[in-house]
Amino acid sequence: MLVLPRAALVALAFAAAAPAANAGLFDDDEARARIEALRRQVTASQQAVDERLGRIETEVRDRRALVDLAAQIDALRGDLSRMRGQIEVLANQVENADKRQKDLYLDIDTRLRKLEQPRETAAVEKPADAPATPEETKAYEAALNQFKLGNYPLSISALQGLMVTYPNGKLAPNAQYWTGMAYAAQRDYRNAIAAQQKLLASWPEDAKAPDAMLNIANSQEALGDRRGAQKSLEGILERYPASQAAATAKQRLQKR
Repeated sequence: MLVLPRAALVALAFAAAAPAANAGLFDDDEARARIEALRRQVTASQQAVDERLGRIETEVRDRRALVDLAAQIDALRGDLSRMRGQIEVLANQVENADKRQKDLYLDIDTRLRKLEQPRETAAVEKPADAPATPEETKAYEAALNQFKLGNYPLSISALQGLMVTYPNGKLAPNAQYWTGMAYAAQRDYRNAIAAQQKLLASWPEDAKAPDAMLNIANSQEALGDRRGAQKSLEGILERYPASQAAATAKQRLQKR
């Protein structure tokens, strides 16, 4: 029987074990490679998922933006519709205001023409029973000249100064009336009404009283107080039925 030396036996043992060890090393490297490849696949898949999610989020935001935009457009359309309605209302108000303003200026122009008539035919501006003093007449005419020139504030100051200087003068009612007309010419209708009401309270039987009521009606109409204007026009017919102002008031009431 052949007996091998111990060294030979050890060498044979190592030789037999070497292939198995090498196989184990190769198996670990392959596993690591597969793991690394799998990691790369996972990373790539994660990037693809993130990109897809990003696109989805963008699409969702875009859709929400479109929904919000559609809601804003609907709101703007509603605002435009309301604005059109307001414009129509304002246009109607402006048209009515223009008409009232034209009526008022026509009334003022008519009375100015009367003032420009020769002195002997314009006796209505001065009471027939007792004429005013030359000083009062001069001051009155100077104030009216400012009115004719369109210097309404100066005319008002002059007329009010006349009434302070001649509180019981024959031309005081006329001065009070033209004060109201000057306010109306400046579109200060509230002061115009107050001035004419003062005339009616102080000189209810004066020749200017019916015209004062007519100016009150015109000013109320300009302020949009149609009920008050109608009441004033009816008041002219009731209190001064034979006046020219009553004829004008009747015509206006028939147009209502």
